[in-house]
Amino acid sequence: MKVKKTLTHRAVMFQTENDIPQACRIKLNALMNMRLASALDLQLQLKQAHWNVKGPNFIGLHELFDTIDEAVENYVDMIAERIVQLGGVAEGTVRVAASRSQLVEYPLHIASGPDHVAAVSHALATFGAEARGTIKEADDLEDAATADLFTEVTRGIDKWLWFVEAHAQSVK
Repeated sequence: MKVKKTLTHRAVMFQTENDIPQACRIKLNALMNMRLASALDLQLQLKQAHWNVKGPNFIGLHELFDTIDEAVENYVDMIAERIVQLGGVAEGTVRVAASRSQLVEYPLHIASGPDHVAAVSHALATFGAEARGTIKEADDLEDAATADLFTEVTRGIDKWLWFVEAHAQSVK
């Protein structure tokens, strides 16, 4: 079981005319920086799968993982820009992402398509659950725009999870 990590540093906030109260913006920025860490980790896990997949479905999975990586890169950018819009600092270095990500470590020594499908499916599902939780938390903080952003992210992640899981499903 993965233990939930929390931020322990003081938030840096810049002055903004945004009408969301600063106390809410601080909480939103901490929340979104946690999601940013997991999104960056997800993006790199997809590259790991893309580079290392082998087997009869190589080209299909290789291309699929790269396509999903590109979509996740857009989610990363959307999340980071929303943090900055609210006066925060997007904390998106590899070291920060590694210390905060809620995703499990990607298995480095797998090669087969089915093993990568399982690992990528788990990573997408975990991130999707995080994003879904962020919608509720943003609503509780009265930030409909952030909730909407994560609704868009969740829709995309659910679609990619479907695409990946379809490689492991069959009709009997």
